[in-house]
Amino acid sequence: MTDKDKYRLLCNTEKSIPLFSRDWWLDIVCGEVNWDVLWIEQKGQVQAVLPFYVPYKGLKTGFRQQRKGFISMPPYTQTMGPWFAPIAKDTKYTTELGLRQALCKQFTERLQSYTFFLQNFHYDITDWLPFYWQGYKQTTRYTYILSLTDTEKVWDNMSQHTRRNINKAQEKLQIKVIKGIPVDDFLQIVKKTFKRQGKSSIPNTSILKKIIISCREREQGDIWGGYDEVGNLHAAIFVAWQESAAYYIAGGGDPAYRDSGAHSLIMWEAIRFTADKSELFDFEGSMLPGVERFFREFGAKQIPYFTISKGKRSLLHRAYLKVKSLV
Repeated sequence: MTDKDKYRLLCNTEKSIPLFSRDWWLDIVCGEVNWDVLWIEQKGQVQAVLPFYVPYKGLKTGFRQQRKGFISMPPYTQTMGPWFAPIAKDTKYTTELGLRQALCKQFTERLQSYTFFLQNFHYDITDWLPFYWQGYKQTTRYTYILSLTDTEKVWDNMSQHTRRNINKAQEKLQIKVIKGIPVDDFLQIVKKTFKRQGKSSIPNTSILKKIIISCREREQGDIWGGYDEVGNLHAAIFVAWQESAAYYIAGGGDPAYRDSGAHSLIMWEAIRFTADKSELFDFEGSMLPGVERFFREFGAKQIPYFTISKGKRSLLHRAYLKVKSLV
């Protein structure tokens, strides 16, 4: 049994593995043959796992393959990084920290054969020192997270601007929120948003459709849309979830109805729905000022996470990615 096979079995039983690191998610966003795992176990018990995406696997020269290419983030995937097996609750902090650092050192040793590494680590990973000691670099990014234990408290903590938008859409404009709208309607709305931003198409559309279909089959995701009285779709969002957290994956709005408040309303309805499914709601954050403000005004807490990188992409690597994106 390969380490990847072991990881698939682990994903079937271990609830603490984040959504974006689960085998079925990686099969969709990476392709089944383009991801793998580093697996560390002791006495037959898993201690840590590092799943990773390899879009480019390197060149072959004669009978030998050169360095293994590069590791990066797949589309529609916020974070990956190491997963550590749960340990006893009474374990001392110094013991736990030392163990994690030793495990990460093993990961860095096994990653040396790759020419380039870039991953966004889950925000639970707060110590990247083992990677720093091996020459990796770090950039801090931010997401915004709501606790879903009390939706009344979520409402109270929203900005007045967001509450006004929700009330306006619901009471004044009579926007009706529908869960489970057609995928093609959702994609049309997202496309309009990208067009307004000067982009010709939605990145990786086929992958996004596969994610939506799979999440619906698993009852782990759906699309919310906001319609006016004559049937115009003002805005739509796609949210995926598991027990630990729900995630805002993608969304958009019709530029003709940007001021209707529909986007805020459907987000609020998705938050209320997922409160029965998940402990947290993760907006996935954004470094764009307007998007960041929209998330922040829901009362969400700003949480940092790390982008860890090392090495450089060669000209050949960059050319490969360019051709792949065009195809």
